[in-house]
Amino acid sequence: MEPGLTPAFLEAYLHEVIPVSKLMGIKVESCKAGTFILIAPLEINHNHLGTAFGGSLATIATLAGYCALWSALGDPAAHVVISRSSIQYRRPVTGSIRATCQLPPDSISVSFIKAFKRSGKARLTLDVTITENGEDRVLFTGDFVALR
Repeated sequence: MEPGLTPAFLEAYLHEVIPVSKLMGIKVESCKAGTFILIAPLEINHNHLGTAFGGSLATIATLAGYCALWSALGDPAAHVVISRSSIQYRRPVTGSIRATCQLPPDSISVSFIKAFKRSGKARLTLDVTITENGEDRVLFTGDFVALR
């Protein structure tokens, strides 16, 4: 992760490059020690049942992984895209949406960084959890690709 990366900086970057993040009211709560937490209000991300809309849940989970990988690369010019994802909606989210992506300890290893620097492309699978009241409500797994 880039030294000096703050939630405010990452949030501004996210709103600039992914405009829907601003429309969804997504905020970066934390971006330290390999843990990235994004939050969004239920008020503008709900469905007809008053629970979090599945599309909003998938979007914030994708963006949590995006932020984690982009930040870990330490290269502001790097591009991150998602190539595949799966999501399990275990229980409805009835309040504010809180998505957490924890970089695996060895994920940004020498081999990942070397691959990115050598070929300008590297792939990483990341997990994101959306929790409410200490319970996992949504589980997301995405294959992200870093491109120069």
